Amino acid sequence: MNLENKKKIFEMFFVTSLIISNITAVKIVSYGKLVFPAAVLAYAVTFLFTDVYSEIWGKKEANTLVRIGFLCNILALVLIRFSIILRPASFYDQSSFVNILGGSTRIILASMTAYLISQHHDVWAFHFWRDRTKGRYLWIRNNASTMVSQLLDTSIFIVLAFYGNVPILTMIGSQYLIKVLIAAFDTPFCYLLVKWCR
Repeated sequence: MNLENKKKIFEMFFVTSLIISNITAVKIVSYGKLVFPAAVLAYAVTFLFTDVYSEIWGKKEANTLVRIGFLCNILALVLIRFSIILRPASFYDQSSFVNILGGSTRIILASMTAYLISQHHDVWAFHFWRDRTKGRYLWIRNNASTMVSQLLDTSIFIVLAFYGNVPILTMIGSQYLIKVLIAAFDTPFCYLLVKWCR
């Protein structure tokens, strides 16, 4: 498989994970004292994809990927809203459909805002650490960029989406803990994917 086809695969995985994360963000789950949106895994892996994308295709291409992801999310949102507006068949109760896919405007705006800020920061930070390490120590730039970007994303999203409705600090702490663990766990995959591309 040539590099151009591998690039398309990364773009497809990135956009799919991003859209799925926005659809599943409306479900809040809890395990013990941890409380977080169900989207945590789907969204966390998008940072792995942008890091590998940055490493192979560069900062400009990675920022373009972030903007493409944003536009794909807007398209998905419009198409979902249109499907909700369509009159349901007389025998179809669409309340569950609306509850799952409708999402509140507040959550959608929070998600989009957090996404644009954190993903652009991730690309910037990845290249900042790449310059500092002179292109060595991929694990440093993968983790340093992702962990700070995830904190930005988590804080912005939770505050904008849920302030006044849920225990904010508990949700931020829980979600960030899960994301940090995923970021640490994905480091070997970052190396494998970079090696696969090269």
